[in-house]
Amino acid sequence: MVTTETAPQADALTAEELELARVIVTTLKLDIEPAQVSPTAPLYGEGLGLDSIDVLEIALAVSKAYGVKLRSDDKNNARIFSSLRSLSQHIQAHRTP
Repeated sequence: MVTTETAPQADALTAEELELARVIVTTLKLDIEPAQVSPTAPLYGEGLGLDSIDVLEIALAVSKAYGVKLRSDDKNNARIFSSLRSLSQHIQAHRTP
């Protein structure tokens, strides 16, 4: 039996997501606290309201911080950048130690 105390909340940031939110907020100089970034809200367009230039800046910051190369021609970019959570999961799966 799973109680609400032990079940993860959909909008609760994991430690990895909070770290990534810090990278994004710092890189883009956003006027919000990293903990305010919803892990499931869209990054591009609505949600955080990022544009294509912002996404390029995030890709560069992710490459520097995590060693994960994000390519502009990757057919999975729409999924990868769909939310903070999906970007974080992609980074964790492809991160260099």
